[in-house]
Amino acid sequence: MRREGAARARGLRTDYCGELGPEDVGRTVSVCGWVSRRREHGEHLAFVDLRDHTGIIQCVVDGGHDIRAEHVIKVTGELRLRPEGTVNEAIPTGEVEVGASEVEILSVAEPPPFSVDGRIAAEEQVRLRYRYVDLRRERMQANLRLRAQVNAAIRRSMERQGFVEIETPLLWTPTPEGAREFAIPSRLQPGSFYVLPQSPQIAKQLLMLSGFDRYYQIARCMRDEDLRADRQFEFTQLDLEASFVRQEDLWEVVSDSVLEVARSVTGKEPPPVETMTWSEALERFGTDKPDLRFKMELVRLEEAVAGTGFKAFQAEAVRALCLKGGAELGRGRLDALTDRAKKLGAAGLVWLRVLRQSDGLALESPVAKFLSDKEKAAVVAATGAEEGDLLLVVAGERARSCRVLGQLRLDLAQPAVSEPPYRFCWITEFPLFEGLDDDGNPVAAHHPFTMPHPDDLDRLESDPLSVRSQSYDLVLNGWELGSGSIRIHRADIQRRIFSVLGISEQEAESRFGFLLGAFRYGAPPHGGFAYGIDRLAALMAGEESIREVIAFPKTQSGADLMAESPRALPERQLEELGLRLLPRPEAKSPG
Repeated sequence: MRREGAARARGLRTDYCGELGPEDVGRTVSVCGWVSRRREHGEHLAFVDLRDHTGIIQCVVDGGHDIRAEHVIKVTGELRLRPEGTVNEAIPTGEVEVGASEVEILSVAEPPPFSVDGRIAAEEQVRLRYRYVDLRRERMQANLRLRAQVNAAIRRSMERQGFVEIETPLLWTPTPEGAREFAIPSRLQPGSFYVLPQSPQIAKQLLMLSGFDRYYQIARCMRDEDLRADRQFEFTQLDLEASFVRQEDLWEVVSDSVLEVARSVTGKEPPPVETMTWSEALERFGTDKPDLRFKMELVRLEEAVAGTGFKAFQAEAVRALCLKGGAELGRGRLDALTDRAKKLGAAGLVWLRVLRQSDGLALESPVAKFLSDKEKAAVVAATGAEEGDLLLVVAGERARSCRVLGQLRLDLAQPAVSEPPYRFCWITEFPLFEGLDDDGNPVAAHHPFTMPHPDDLDRLESDPLSVRSQSYDLVLNGWELGSGSIRIHRADIQRRIFSVLGISEQEAESRFGFLLGAFRYGAPPHGGFAYGIDRLAALMAGEESIREVIAFPKTQSGADLMAESPRALPERQLEELGLRLLPRPEAKSPG
């Protein structure tokens, strides 16, 4: 139980509560912490369960002490074995207890707003209002300490690989990264504003031009976007950039860091990071964020139903999922799946039960009569279906059909997740552009400094939407951890990209002048990556929301219930900043 390593200054205590065991019996110890529970033992004695972040130890104290739940106390006494028959096997320290000779009440406490031991669940709003109490709970202690392990593992990996930690400014200038930014008024220059950085993207590229060829930072970033389970206004990411590298070099660097994290948290060797292209991920899993912990891949049926007379299957794409054992699903559940597919954008959903008849496997479905025996056999063969399985088929435009089945795959297969718990995957060769804007110009899928795939450069102007990029995402268990790219370092390619995007030379100079100016003084080939530490820590902790691994998060409405922010500023402070508030628009009367 006792922590190994160099002796530490323990302050008022000689030991932590959860570190004591039979090997310490006979020693006089001092332990400090919060009172978890008090139980009377006869007329003059009481059992006090004392808690710190390492665990709980039972202390036998004089019943005259006015000790209540969440009082902070120090107990000094001899550690002894518990009497026979009273051992508590539910806790690591259950064989021993402290026979208190001295009790000091360090701080008294009012009854907490909810149970710290977690026996009674509290609403999240209450937990966030009293976050300092919530953080005492064992689960939250474990989560934030796990997050510290994650940070330490990242730093070990980065330093082992020769990266230099450099801090970049929090007061910055507007950037072209797409998300809404937080603006900070300047008191010294009234009417001018800083912004809080969405990421250190431009700063780290400037560091590459400055000769720091391997940079990293555990960076705080801010984006004024709507909040959800995996998004907060403030977030933390591993941010890195390297010069004279290929994509594969960066994948190796980042893979080393996340595998080091997984080893640190689990104590086991994780499986290697897999790699697949964006197109392959869409075809096999219906998403560019595939969860690889279960199989159930999408199957192409175009060849199996080629020339079919069934109009629903006369489409660009016909894709299927095979749900093992799914033939037992009732009509109500099948109708619900059909409604779900339609809400996701499909024209409809075809389901086929795979049953055994005297002459072999057969398909049972309202549409089975529209398929020939040859087509039915081809569908069964293509999907590898067996007796008792259920086939779900979506036909239509390729990307939409794949994405609909990809979501149904997650809806149906999540409970069947298997080991190993962490499956990392690189997704590569994303499209350089994600569509057209209202003026018909392509829209950059990543940012305008992403290097195109060298094999596609000749189509940059003639067929821009077919051009692949040298960008890549890292995915873990269906969550996108982060993204990165090889950057454009050549002025001629950068000018072509700006032209395709509809950005004039004057606009480019206005928006990105200081970066473009720096490029004129010698830019090395470089690329980088950033992944969300909040998301990684949440997945490692088995949590579904990043709020559970952040000390003081905001609610979905952006409020800090504990600090009661945001709040209005005093008029005097607004005057110093040169700000005047507009009146709030009046609510429209009904009707």
